[in-house]
Parts: sequence; structure tokens; C-alpha cells
Amino acid sequence: MKAYEIPIKIPKEGNIELPETLLSVLPRGQVVRMIILSPESIDGNEQILWSQLTTEQFFAGYSEADSIYDRI
Repeated sequence: MKAYEIPIKIPKEGNIELPETLLSVLPRGQVVRMIILSPESIDGNEQILWSQLTTEQFFAGYSEADSIYDRI
């Protein structure tokens, strides 16, 4: 399987146009897989929630048996 990576700006109309250079190497008349990666925008509230979840999960894995390491 071959992979091609190219940046494409999506116009306001929402149509994605592939450059001719890419189209020329793609197999015609066949199904291809396309993966679209877009940047995530994380607002402040979501960042706080992720931090809280991380802290909760960290301490959920803490056991009293681990307290021996607190004295080192």
C-alpha cells in the first residue's frame, strides 16, 4: 500500500480538489482509502477536564503498598 501526503486547504464551499500531480499516480477506476487529518482545537475547559481525568486515573492506580516509595 502506498501513502501520499499533501496539504490541502478546504475552501468555504467545502469541496476538496486533489492536485493533478496526485491524481496522475492514483489508480483509475479503483477504490482507494483516504485518511483526512485535521488539527484539533482544544478549548480551555476541555484542557482542564483532561488534566483532571489524568490526575484521577494516576491516583486510582496508587496503592497503599506503594507508600514504601514515599520514604525513599
